[in-house]
Amino acid sequence: MDFTERGSGAGTPSQLDRLLGLADAAAPARTAVVHPVDAVSLEGAVEAARIGLIEPVLIGPAGRIDKAAAAAGIDIAGIERVDVEHSHAAAEAACALARDGRVEALMKGSLHTDELLGAVVDRAKGLRTDRRMSHVFIMDVPTYPRPLFISDAAINIAPDLATKADIVRNAIDCAHALGVPEPRVAVLAAVETVHPNMPATLDAAALCKMADRGQIEGAIIDGPLAFDNAVSPEAAERKGIRSAVAGRADILIVPDIEAGNMMAKQLFYLAAAQSAGLVMGARVPIMLTSRADGRRSRLASAAAALLVARRQKSMRAAKQDSPA
Repeated sequence: MDFTERGSGAGTPSQLDRLLGLADAAAPARTAVVHPVDAVSLEGAVEAARIGLIEPVLIGPAGRIDKAAAAAGIDIAGIERVDVEHSHAAAEAACALARDGRVEALMKGSLHTDELLGAVVDRAKGLRTDRRMSHVFIMDVPTYPRPLFISDAAINIAPDLATKADIVRNAIDCAHALGVPEPRVAVLAAVETVHPNMPATLDAAALCKMADRGQIEGAIIDGPLAFDNAVSPEAAERKGIRSAVAGRADILIVPDIEAGNMMAKQLFYLAAAQSAGLVMGARVPIMLTSRADGRRSRLASAAAALLVARRQKSMRAAKQDSPA
């Protein structure tokens, strides 16, 4: 199954359904489910396990996990558990398992995102790499013919150029893992021309030059592009923009968290979009599911994490096998 451009017409699967299909052939990813002490997080983990996306390890206070499962009628018999005292300890234990290679992904349960990410970014005990971490929305917009990867709308508030470069790299890695071999990256600003008084346009131009020099690889990058000419061929043509990216973007890089957050929510509430999402740039992919996420979004996030984990594993194996 392909995850690039879809057809149209009745019976055409959604992008999230196609994403789930991509994960069908892969063995489940062993996943630390962090502090799943409510019905929503337990249901998401158990269903993802049932359809073969994850092999869950439930980390949290055993009594609270059992109580939540019993109240919701969820059968967690046979699922591995790690009993810890509270949510902060659960986040630390999950990071330890990932550092030791005993889990391949993390799934957020019933704790604040800041608490989980605080453990992840800890310099001594966390899951840092040489990359800045960033969040990637994988969006199914019914009016757009291909999946849209939007970053960063959840973690980095006002990224500088170096952080934006890592945001781009992380989004490209995510797209590669999900079967988009050479994604088209649009670096967004309010206008499509470089303006000295608009920092977003200067950053966009610098990112494109970094790609020209091989500092960012694996994608076709253009910017600055305004949102309309990034996703609409007609808008790009009217403005005379000649670009391999304009009108056909796979990845949208937003200037800051406010722009990204508003863009994603506008697509959710005004364009009936659905999404999956991952934190990239850590040692393992991290699912920041929330109570507001629907069933399909949760499962699609698990499928995306599985595909990223499998790609990371294959890249580590290739690196070990390559001559020094």
